[in-house]
Amino acid sequence: MNKRIEEFNFNKGRSLAGRYNVIEKLGAGWEGEVYKVQELHTGITRAAKLFYPHRNAKLKVSTRYAKKLNKLASCPIVMNYHAQEILTVRGHKVACLVSEFIEGEILSAFVKRHRGGRIGYFQGLHLLYALALGVESIHINGEYHGDLHLDNIIIKRAGLGFDLKVIDMHHWGDSKKDNRDEDIIKMIHMFYECLGGQKTYKGHPQEIKDIIKGLKRGLILRDFKTVSHLRVHLETLNWGANG
Repeated sequence: MNKRIEEFNFNKGRSLAGRYNVIEKLGAGWEGEVYKVQELHTGITRAAKLFYPHRNAKLKVSTRYAKKLNKLASCPIVMNYHAQEILTVRGHKVACLVSEFIEGEILSAFVKRHRGGRIGYFQGLHLLYALALGVESIHINGEYHGDLHLDNIIIKRAGLGFDLKVIDMHHWGDSKKDNRDEDIIKMIHMFYECLGGQKTYKGHPQEIKDIIKGLKRGLILRDFKTVSHLRVHLETLNWGANG
């Protein structure tokens, strides 16, 4: 029996399926590793996610992930899926999902670059609104992200707002409604973290606290039953009405 693969750690120039060359490793997670690759014959840059075989029995996880990306192809916040390749690595069958390569910066790094490791209120509201619009499109299509946090969102400035892409979408066994609720909770948590977390919360304007609600799940889901409710709240926010 071949030894279980705990990491790939492919070097620059490594050929994948005879169609792509590795440029660099972008990151690793529980399911596998992501690489920036170049199409051999066109020179086009792509992203390739390789799944650890023991996390992808009978290719079920990678196939479900590919189908989810394909289903959400109309959602601007979701990366465009291109193809699945099956590689043989150290005697194991390895699934490799090839998607568009997204230019931008991981949200956690973007926030850390700001003074005090936090962004301002209006910038934060623009960010939350862009995220709400994107996640709303996912929910309208009957799906959910499943693992929203600061390290799996790629951000680019776009005028006064932001262009966002989500990565590492997950599938969980419980109901889709529960997972859509969890997406809303995670979005509010990210908003809270981007504004400085616990150390700054007390000094926030009431309009900001009315969104974060002390991170109390029941209060958040009472007022934001769907991500559309959150989106509308942001669109109609009467800044200064409580002051």
